[in-house]
Amino acid sequence: MKIETKLIFKQDSDLIPAVIQDDKTLKVLMLGYMNRDAYKKTIEEGRVTFFSRSRQRLWTKGESSNNFLKVKSIEADCDNDTLLVRADPAGPVCHTGSNSCFNNELSEGFLGKLTQVIKERHNDMPQGSYTTTLFEKGAERISKKVGEEAAEVIIEAIKGDKKRLVYEAGDLIYHLLVLLELYGLSISDIEKELYSRHSE
Repeated sequence: MKIETKLIFKQDSDLIPAVIQDDKTLKVLMLGYMNRDAYKKTIEEGRVTFFSRSRQRLWTKGESSNNFLKVKSIEADCDNDTLLVRADPAGPVCHTGSNSCFNNELSEGFLGKLTQVIKERHNDMPQGSYTTTLFEKGAERISKKVGEEAAEVIIEAIKGDKKRLVYEAGDLIYHLLVLLELYGLSISDIEKELYSRHSE
């Protein structure tokens, strides 16, 4: 768990908003509030805990549904009065059964949605799915597809065909996402790597 915050709670009753974001898809999942005890418990147990304003008590997300939010990182905003918590959800986050309380495809970007679909295909392995077929054939076949699509991107770039370049780049990114999922990785792992290079 990575923690980058210098929060100072002046009183035990102080509440700080915590935005919860899916660590893999980067989709915003929900908003809750933490007091000092909720924040401390979140760090100690590695699962998101809020202070419920309606119940007036600590509330660990998933305590009744088992859909816990496993904390991957916590960081504060520039004013140190709002938290961004990246987490791995064990199941649907919203009480409606949706993956997010903000059920808007635009809020996650299509790559985030595609990443989630690929993850679901990997978990469920539905028959008739091309993605299932790739997972069944394993790393060698998926890697070859990544190489083939990369070559197609190069060809279209050299030819200067922008429309075909976009098409082939789409194929490349899709197969790369499948390869990452095979190893339990996602686009967010690439984001973290690129960010670390930038910060250096």
